[in-house]
Amino acid sequence: MQENLYLSTFRIKYSMMHASSLCLAFAAIGTMALPTREDNLNVSLSDPNYGPIPGESRTYVDYNQTAAPFPGNITGAAMPTETGPPGPDDLLFQNLLSAEWAIFNFYQQGVEAFNQSSFTNLGLPNMTYDRVINIRDNEAGHLRIFQDSISATSVKPGPCTYNYGFNNASTWLALQVVLELSSMAFLTGLVREAELKDTMSALVAIAEVESRHNTWALIDIFNTNPFSGPADTVFPYANEILDLTNRYIVPGSCPAANPVYPSPRQKLPATTAVVEKAKGIVEFEFTDAGNQPDWYWQQKDRQYYAVYFHGVHNMTMPFDTKTNQSAHPTMFDTGEGMVVAVIANEVGAPSLDSVVAGPALIIEQPSFS
Repeated sequence: MQENLYLSTFRIKYSMMHASSLCLAFAAIGTMALPTREDNLNVSLSDPNYGPIPGESRTYVDYNQTAAPFPGNITGAAMPTETGPPGPDDLLFQNLLSAEWAIFNFYQQGVEAFNQSSFTNLGLPNMTYDRVINIRDNEAGHLRIFQDSISATSVKPGPCTYNYGFNNASTWLALQVVLELSSMAFLTGLVREAELKDTMSALVAIAEVESRHNTWALIDIFNTNPFSGPADTVFPYANEILDLTNRYIVPGSCPAANPVYPSPRQKLPATTAVVEKAKGIVEFEFTDAGNQPDWYWQQKDRQYYAVYFHGVHNMTMPFDTKTNQSAHPTMFDTGEGMVVAVIANEVGAPSLDSVVAGPALIIEQPSFS
């Protein structure tokens, strides 16, 4: 089949970028209209029987309307309705709910900004816009599941205002892949933090749905192999990936009652990684001038490492602080899934405290080179 208009448009926009630099999606390109929500009904959110129930209601399957479905149409945090200690996994679900608000709003903005022709004009299938709506409906169900998983003694975080920087359907689709791949990576990490077996099972169930979302995009949008090898990437420090979504939050827009997100938050130097396969290197850039790695002002003689997580393993390469480069880990099954890279002061980044910069997301599949 003749190359469709979408792929031509996409290649023009990204021809100068390797997959690894798809952290580009975290840079603002423009501002789209933000969803309009109803008045704050957050008190009702404490009742798990209020509103459509995930797994019982069709709302989270085929709501199929432009307006945000419940609970995405409610703003504000839900305050505790009981006193007492927090539940054993409340902090985990508070972090996850805050992240899910960002993901839901990304899809909601896509539903409101585009229509069927926005995607068919790119040469994509007629059902593309309908699939975007379906995923949005699923994400609304995730919101409710996570709200219900936070005990009555803890705050249920509400949505902020988000700016994703997309200005057309092509850039929106590129970011969609990044978000879905990232979701699978942080969910595998969050499983390690869970105290309850029910929480572990819920996280696996949600990750399976996110994987289906990504599979749809890889097949229908990018016409590529949807399989990422025998395992998706396991990254142990979920909050470091969750922290990346803070780049989309309009400063000062979150409900005052929301807890710190993510908690705990390391505030590591923001990092991107560009793979130069011809040279056999990976070059890192630390994009926040006000938050640079510690070797720029202390511990200059210490050995640092680039640690690459892919599948269920990680590989360590010496990191040159003068050039901000490391060797490219060619031992991975290149071209499959996603690699998560961090800079650490110990081989293998064995602990949270050993990570000093990152993470950088290197998107291998699909390839945007």
